[in-house]
Amino acid sequence: MIPSNLALTFKKCKEQNRPALITYTVAGDPNKKKSFEILKAISSSADICEIGVGHNCNTGDGKQIQDSTYRAIKNGIKVKDTFEIVKKFKKTKNAKPVILMGYYNTIIQYGKNQFIKKCKEVKVDGLIVVDLPWPENKNFSQKCKKNFINFIQLVSPTTSKYRMKRIVKDSHDMIYYISMLSTTGGKLKISAKEILKNYNRIKQINKLKNIVIGFGITSETIASLKKADGLVVGSAICKEISKSLNNRQNPVTNVNKMVLKLKNKIS
Repeated sequence: MIPSNLALTFKKCKEQNRPALITYTVAGDPNKKKSFEILKAISSSADICEIGVGHNCNTGDGKQIQDSTYRAIKNGIKVKDTFEIVKKFKKTKNAKPVILMGYYNTIIQYGKNQFIKKCKEVKVDGLIVVDLPWPENKNFSQKCKKNFINFIQLVSPTTSKYRMKRIVKDSHDMIYYISMLSTTGGKLKISAKEILKNYNRIKQINKLKNIVIGFGITSETIASLKKADGLVVGSAICKEISKSLNNRQNPVTNVNKMVLKLKNKIS
């Protein structure tokens, strides 16, 4: 079986003795054109680009990502626009693996099979469906796998050992560990040592699985977590976009500088 782009990316990062840097931006924020330009700019530093599919009920997200989502929806972003951004990005020189993050309701409205088919067509590498937990996601996860799309399982500090083992067993090339119980963008309420302790518990189940840590990761905290396979930075990037717009600055330039700094802290 040919390794996926995600698996190859993690392999490359491990050879360089560093975690994969995974960026999160919302498709269409601040608008469709700038959203693509941000992706294109940060792809020279990011290893994997996670892209949020706009949804008006993003319950797991804090203020920064909600602001980004609001701007995108206000500018009329639709699922088809998200696919167009991905398709265009995938044709660029430094294109990186793309993970779409969204809610199951959006997929149902689009049509489950049509959504997976479109993901395959525009070369989406992975999917995170926030409100479709294990074991309810088994059928959808298998459909993704058949179409060479990684379905990314989520685990948290409260996931039981029984569930954890089964989630790891059913996972594809990447597992997303939610470091703390809060909305995105919250300050880390537990130490990096405690987060890595929980991370290692998951890692011990299957050392071959790539586990990334998300929630609360900023330029201040990223270096202390670099023993992980990957680190997701989202709210801090969305906050930088908001700040740039408020200061009438170019978000493309500012976000690119920020992502480069993040990369340097873990390299």
